[in-house]
Amino acid sequence: MTSTTPRSTYRLQVRQSFDLDSVARLADYVRELGADWLYLSPLLTATSGSDHGYDVVDHSRVDPVRGGDAALERASAKARELGLGVLVDIVPNHMGVAKPRENSWWWDLLTHGRESRYADAFDVDWEFGGGKVRIPVLGASLEEALEAGELTVDGDELAYYDHRFPLAPGSAADGADIATIVGRQHYELMNWKRADYDLNYRRFFAVNELAAIRVEEPWVFEESHAEILRWVREGLVDGIRVDHPDGLADPGGYLDALAAATGDAYVLVEKILEGDERLPAHWATAGTTGYDALADIDRVLVAPEGQGALDELDARLRGERADWHELIHGTKRAIADGILRSEVLRLERLLPQPVENGADAIAELLACFPVYRSYLPLGEGHLREATESAKRHRPDLEAAIDRVVEALHDRRSPISVRFQQTSGMVMAKGVEDTAFYRYSRLASLTEVGADPAEFAIGVDEFHRRQVQRQAVIPGSMTTLSTHDTKRGEDTRARIHVLAELPERWSQWLDEMRGRIDLGDGPFENLLWSTIVGAWPASRERLHAYAEKASREAGNSTRWTEPDEDFERRMHELVDRVFDDPEVGGAVDAIVAEVRDAGWSNSLTAKLVQLTAPGVPDVYQGSELWETSLVDPDNRREVDFGLRRLFLAALDAGELPPIDESGVAKLLVTSRALRTRRDRPELFDRYAPVASVGEAADHVVAFDRGGAVTVGTRLPLGLARRGGWGETRILIRKRPFVDVFTGARFAGGEVRLADLLSRYPVALLVPEDAPVEEPATAAVHQEDPLTAEEPREGAVEAEPTDAEQGIDDDRHGQQEEQQ
Repeated sequence: MTSTTPRSTYRLQVRQSFDLDSVARLADYVRELGADWLYLSPLLTATSGSDHGYDVVDHSRVDPVRGGDAALERASAKARELGLGVLVDIVPNHMGVAKPRENSWWWDLLTHGRESRYADAFDVDWEFGGGKVRIPVLGASLEEALEAGELTVDGDELAYYDHRFPLAPGSAADGADIATIVGRQHYELMNWKRADYDLNYRRFFAVNELAAIRVEEPWVFEESHAEILRWVREGLVDGIRVDHPDGLADPGGYLDALAAATGDAYVLVEKILEGDERLPAHWATAGTTGYDALADIDRVLVAPEGQGALDELDARLRGERADWHELIHGTKRAIADGILRSEVLRLERLLPQPVENGADAIAELLACFPVYRSYLPLGEGHLREATESAKRHRPDLEAAIDRVVEALHDRRSPISVRFQQTSGMVMAKGVEDTAFYRYSRLASLTEVGADPAEFAIGVDEFHRRQVQRQAVIPGSMTTLSTHDTKRGEDTRARIHVLAELPERWSQWLDEMRGRIDLGDGPFENLLWSTIVGAWPASRERLHAYAEKASREAGNSTRWTEPDEDFERRMHELVDRVFDDPEVGGAVDAIVAEVRDAGWSNSLTAKLVQLTAPGVPDVYQGSELWETSLVDPDNRREVDFGLRRLFLAALDAGELPPIDESGVAKLLVTSRALRTRRDRPELFDRYAPVASVGEAADHVVAFDRGGAVTVGTRLPLGLARRGGWGETRILIRKRPFVDVFTGARFAGGEVRLADLLSRYPVALLVPEDAPVEEPATAAVHQEDPLTAEEPREGAVEAEPTDAEQGIDDDRHGQQEEQQ
């Protein structure tokens, strides 16, 4: 029987190369790993060639390329057989329109215009477009395209190179010339550059190929969700993950409708919370997809002492001190004035009365909005904060701002609704997709859902946040890596270490810039730290990352206007890592200094995420080292065969070393997941565990109601101290066993030098709880980061057959990382 709330999930990217039958074949591995539910990417029919599935073109069926309806039934049946639940990602905000013929709704809209049945399904400003939908696809003006003969009639379609559009019925029947035929259509083909300011349909952010739909219309909800609801009704799916709810006109109302239609199924929302912002308590959802948890876990592993030196480095590289909030005000304003200018102008057109400088005032309010969006009447305070900030930045616009805000307070007015939908677009594009690539004092902190202005948090603050999570949103997801993260969890974990040696990093970066100077210090800091964090990585992956990151930053080059000279030198930098022995040697040297500490951070982060309050998700493949970069790199194929072999070896008794294979992480992941799944009663509360002694600041520990998590933080500082010494944690006086090593402890005051002698993490459960017995369970081996004199009586174990098998397979994981 599947639980109504998962104890954990395992995210899989379903696509042509890994379809639903592949999911069915992998389900037994997911079960053996210890996960409780399968968590699947969007399944509805998407634009042909789409690997991610967020560009849905047909809501009525499971994508045949992803296996189709029958394959979903087979995958679901297999999950049921194994006792696994199924969580599926859905996309209510938009549809894919890159290939109009594939989307029957969009095709009908273009064919019949305002008379189309789907005219109300898409969010089109018909008046502004003169009764036509504006399609930004041409490389020049329409007149130039016609003159060049680039537009032709092909049967009942209008052709522009590989693009095909429908002809209105009878519009070409009289043999008119091509210009006349084009003029008769219900759409206007225009230069793609006009999309920034002249578009008249709402998009997903600034993606022209993703047209927003009005799911607030009851019939649109019903038709776009009929298949999804069938999955729930027939027991094929147990829960739903809602993509981008902030794009909806009424997210709370949408969630109410979804709850009513699904019988209150488990629902998560992909919602990014800023700072102390909380999820609306009245929403019919168990919580978010976990970026808020990711940020907390990252920051408790960052050394606060490194902030000053890294701030100085950043100021030196950019020639001034950066203020994060002023930086994002500028990037958000640039987005509002640039690629989202069309949305700002549409808001201006919705003002009840014309306002002088209205567009300027609207753009300033969007740039000053402190969170992704409000949900009026919830969020009035955020609107007030934005108003005050906008007037400080632009006192010359005070009168216009007041008039705009007056209109926004009427929460049912079209401008108020659309402003709330738009603020999230500006935030996402201005912060995640621009400022995150410009603010580089510590690259691991510029992650989705995080506030880079918050450098680190102490253990006490971490505990406070977890107590609140347990009390308020215990069913919310936690995560460390997703298809949207800028860097995989273990790339970030290694970059965290730079905060423990900021002077060394500054010196090393200066040396590299002396060899290869791009003239963009903040970007070079970002690029070099990412290379170090992901190393070893292939040449192709690093070239792709460098190009995307530099163009997203938009300082030295950009997507619309690439700087060929800068990009040539940037790609030369990447090549020299591989081709110049001195540069490659320098990278190897700094990696060697931070590698082991990075692995320690990784294991702690994973254990904390898997055992802290919430529903932990394991992103596909991240049970081994997850050193991916920004998409599409983080959606690379996963070698599950290798993971099966490693897991079998662990189950045969392996206690692996912490090395480049990542098998130690698989040990932590599988044992923590299994414990959480099989002994849920050990995870029903949250209480900080006290630590005493000279190294007490280096441990993060908590009791979940019987299961006790212990992890190492700031490992380089711990090594400099000489290890744990006599530092202890205080737990109940009862027998415990570490599920990773099988070692037994009497409880009470537990010496960390003993508890963490082999791994930098431990998960203790009462000895009366069933525990898998590793073949070498009684052996305490030392963590090289915290090595002390061998304890009396310690013995060196001969490698088991399983250990030897893992050693033979390690090269496979090294190749996968690259």
